[in-house]
Amino acid sequence: MTSLEGKQVLVTGGAGSIGSALVDEIVARDPAVVRIFDANEEALFELQEKYSDRDNVRYLLGNVRDKSRLQLAMENVGVVFHVAALKHVTLNEYNPFETVQTNVIGTQNAIQAALEEEVESFVAVSTDKASNPTSVMGATKLLSERLVTAANTYKGDRDTRFGCVRFGNVLASSGSVVPLFKEQIRDGGPVTVTDPEMTRFIMPITEAVHLMLEAHRRLTSGEVFVLKMPAFRVGTLADAMIDAYAADAGYDPEEIDQEIIGARPGERVHEKLISVDESAQARELDNMYAILPEIDSPATAPSTTTTPTPSTASTPLPTRPSSTRKN
Repeated sequence: MTSLEGKQVLVTGGAGSIGSALVDEIVARDPAVVRIFDANEEALFELQEKYSDRDNVRYLLGNVRDKSRLQLAMENVGVVFHVAALKHVTLNEYNPFETVQTNVIGTQNAIQAALEEEVESFVAVSTDKASNPTSVMGATKLLSERLVTAANTYKGDRDTRFGCVRFGNVLASSGSVVPLFKEQIRDGGPVTVTDPEMTRFIMPITEAVHLMLEAHRRLTSGEVFVLKMPAFRVGTLADAMIDAYAADAGYDPEEIDQEIIGARPGERVHEKLISVDESAQARELDNMYAILPEIDSPATAPSTTTTPTPSTASTPLPTRPSSTRKN
C-alpha cells in the first residue's frame, strides 16, 4: 500500500520552503499523523499557527545530527521524507565540516533510525549537483544518495524501501535566485548575474512535491528518481524577470541594470541531471528517469528486468539483472 491515507508520516526539514509545501500536500491526503521535524523554531511556530485547527499535525524541534532525537521522532512512523539539508553552494564551500555533519552524518542518522524503527518507506531529497559533483554540497548529496541506496542492503528482513529524488533549482525556494532577483528589481537594481550563459534546471515547488510523492509510490529498492526538467539561461531569466516586475516596482525595465559578478565558489556553468556514467543505469519513464542501483540489493533479480514504458509506469520499476559483484 503506497497511499498516505491513514499513515503516520515524518518530514525532516519540514519547516523549510520545500518541506512545508510537502507537508501541505500530505495533510490534504488524510494521514493519521504528520510529524514536522525541523531545527528552525520560528518556522515551526508559524506552521503551528497555520495548522492550529488540525489535531493530526505534530511539531518536533530537533536536528538531524542528533540520532537519538530522530529515533524518538520516528517511533511508529510508516513513511519518512528526508528533506533536511544544507544546500547553499557557496556557504557550504566555506563551511564543509558543517555540510558533512548535516548532509552526510544527518542522513546516516536518519537511515539508522528508520531501520531501527522499521519504517515502510524512506525517500530522501537530493540535487542535480550530485551528478559528477564539483562542489562540497554536491559531493555530500551524492554521498547521501549512496547511503540511502546502500541502506537497502543493510535492512536484513525488514520491509523498508529506501530511495531518492533529485531536484534542479526549485522556483522561489529559500536561497534560490528568483526571490533574490525580485528583491533587487524592487530596489531598482542592479540585478546581479553570475554568468548570463550559465544554465540551470528549474521546476516549481508543486512539481518538486509531486516528484517526492511519486517516488514514494514507485519506489522498490534504491532508485534515484529524476524529473524531466527544462533548463534556462541565467541571463534569460534575469531579462524576463526585469520585463515582468520592473513596472510593478515603479521602474522602466531599461532603468534596471544588470551586473555580471562571475561564478561563485563551487558553482559550475552547466548542471547535469544524470552523468554519463549513471546513464547506463538510467531508465526512462513517462515524466522522469529512474537511476537503478549499481550494487546488489534484495530487489535485483532476473525476473524483474522488463523495461518500463509509460503504459506500465504505475507498476514497480524494473531492476538490472543480477551481477556477480560482491560487496
